[in-house]
Amino acid sequence: MAKAMILAAGQGTRVRPLTKHTPKPMVPILGKPVMEYLIEHLARYDVRQIMVNVAFMHWKIENYFGAGQRWGVELGYSYEGVREQGEVVCKPVGSAGGMRKIQDFGKFFDETFIVLCGDAVIDLDIEAALAEHKAKGAIASVITLDVPREQTKNYGIVVADHDGRVTSFQEKPSPDQAKSTLASTGIYIFEPAVLDLIPPGVEFDIGSQLFPLLVEKGLPFFAQNRPFNWIDIGRVTDYWSVTQQVMTGGFAQMDMPGREVRPQVRVGLNTSVDWDKVHIEGPVYIGSNVRIEPGARVIGPTWIGHGSHVRSGATVERSVLIEHTRIGEGMTVHEMIISPQYCVDRSGHTTYVGDEITPLRWGDARA
Repeated sequence: MAKAMILAAGQGTRVRPLTKHTPKPMVPILGKPVMEYLIEHLARYDVRQIMVNVAFMHWKIENYFGAGQRWGVELGYSYEGVREQGEVVCKPVGSAGGMRKIQDFGKFFDETFIVLCGDAVIDLDIEAALAEHKAKGAIASVITLDVPREQTKNYGIVVADHDGRVTSFQEKPSPDQAKSTLASTGIYIFEPAVLDLIPPGVEFDIGSQLFPLLVEKGLPFFAQNRPFNWIDIGRVTDYWSVTQQVMTGGFAQMDMPGREVRPQVRVGLNTSVDWDKVHIEGPVYIGSNVRIEPGARVIGPTWIGHGSHVRSGATVERSVLIEHTRIGEGMTVHEMIISPQYCVDRSGHTTYVGDEITPLRWGDARA
């Protein structure tokens, strides 16, 4: 089977504050990093050798995934950085530059390979995608999905002829400028020959630089439009809707952990909940060592991360509590992502603990 590369070097600025202390591939969905779902999916299709390019907070990714044996795969890491005034600082070299750096270092890409963005969860039929890539004699394939026209401004848009051959590529065009509604999903299949087109040692991007080059040179570059689920955390508002979608069972491979104590209510170990004195409507997950005081209400879809504490009279509705979050007495948390340091409403507005203007009282449950 093919080899793979996961793109994990970005800062994830559009997902702040979720990525303030966490690299984007480590942002959890149902308590598991996004990238873990990708690795599990690749392993399902017998893709066992995976290189990951890393930069921003790279040690968090490396410490969690290690050499990959827990998932039955082999993982390697390519760090992108420079030395400035005696300090090593991360400096990503772009998605295509990252591929070239890996190849120049140890010639890893010696057969057809798949490249995936580390911040999306997919259930793509990889075998079928590889078969189509080979059948068409493609040097490069991009997996696309149809999006509503008003959303083209959020994606790289692929324009292809009736055979699927790519004729042009638009980076986040406005709806009236978009020449198609086929969005690039950040999943690519390449032949090693593509790497010769990427200049060594410079920052170079797949979508905005490599793809136009392939079109210009008239190389066999195809778009594949196949139906599959693609959950992309492009912006912080997506994170809220993704969690809602996943908790209502919208994604087959994502199982809620814990044991079911009531219909659609699952709990982890050692929770402190007086079930007769709280009102809980599923789907709700309550992590280990969570305390929910009498008189509290939790309305799903809601995920309460481990070590959290919901005080009496508080209501938590359609929200995500990151680990170790305490919600104050009588407070109402509605459609929010909330952590010990910040809360983000579903429109993306962020408030930090200690902000005088918010009436919400919350904090760190560890203290």
